[in-house]
Amino acid sequence: MKNRICKLFNIQYPIIQAGMIWCSGWKLASTVSNAGGLGLIGSGSMYPEVLRDHIQKCKAATNKPFGVNVPLLYPNIEEHISIIIQEGVKIVFTSAGNPATWTKHLKDNGITVVHVIANTKFAKKCEQSGVDAIVAEGFEAGGHNGREETTTLCLIPIIKKVCKLPLIAAGGIGSGQAMAAAMCLGADAVQVGSAFAATIESSAHQNFKNKIITLNDGDTELSLKALTPVRLIKNEFYDLVKQAENKCESKEKLEEILGRGRAKKGMFEGDMENGELEIGQIAATIKEILPAAIVFENIVNAYNDVIGNLDFM
Repeated sequence: MKNRICKLFNIQYPIIQAGMIWCSGWKLASTVSNAGGLGLIGSGSMYPEVLRDHIQKCKAATNKPFGVNVPLLYPNIEEHISIIIQEGVKIVFTSAGNPATWTKHLKDNGITVVHVIANTKFAKKCEQSGVDAIVAEGFEAGGHNGREETTTLCLIPIIKKVCKLPLIAAGGIGSGQAMAAAMCLGADAVQVGSAFAATIESSAHQNFKNKIITLNDGDTELSLKALTPVRLIKNEFYDLVKQAENKCESKEKLEEILGRGRAKKGMFEGDMENGELEIGQIAATIKEILPAAIVFENIVNAYNDVIGNLDFM
């Protein structure tokens, strides 16, 4: 699978593991990179020195390329950027903010920059900012999401028409079949999150992994759109959010309900009722906890089978 994303990152397969908070530590990132994809460390849930430790352990665990995902709304972002540069990380995915803010600084330090978007406005802004590639993330995705609620199958061709940058499809992609669909629509690669969140190497709490494999369609919903949209598993915390939204409560009230550390409480500490549990719609298809290398291999094999059997005539 040699294309411009494989060349950009020097990887064997155009499969990127999403940099998910509380799930994407060095073990998962290095495993995906060793399998031939691009592993990402999710820095959004890490203190600066924790991030340094994960980068150093990832470098020791793989000699393949890996990157760091940096949410631009993170309060200690200056420290994170400094550590990334000091540790010689060569690939950074930015999200949740303006791509113009850090792209030049990162590129001036020899770093390949990718930014996550959910609409044409930010795709164009990415081109203007000089990023090297974009992730177009559809409504199906877990974690923080776009307000437009555009599905991946609609978003990819829309972005393809207005942006010439290498395009990585994300949202609802957890199989080789979904990867083939995204590539047929014009994506150069796919980013996979939820399918890797439930793997053995994921740094998420075992309770969260066990919860993921019980989910069915309709068990998640995009919530907190008045703050930052996030797809949540329905639990007691979700019910509190839903009740507040139905009452048209203020942003301040929603912030009070959210509080601090909700995502850590759920995904990292294992509180399945009071924690914020972020996962994509594709979780309804995940029914066992597997090694990340097996999940990766299954995606590659299914993709090859689909592409090999395509017959449009």
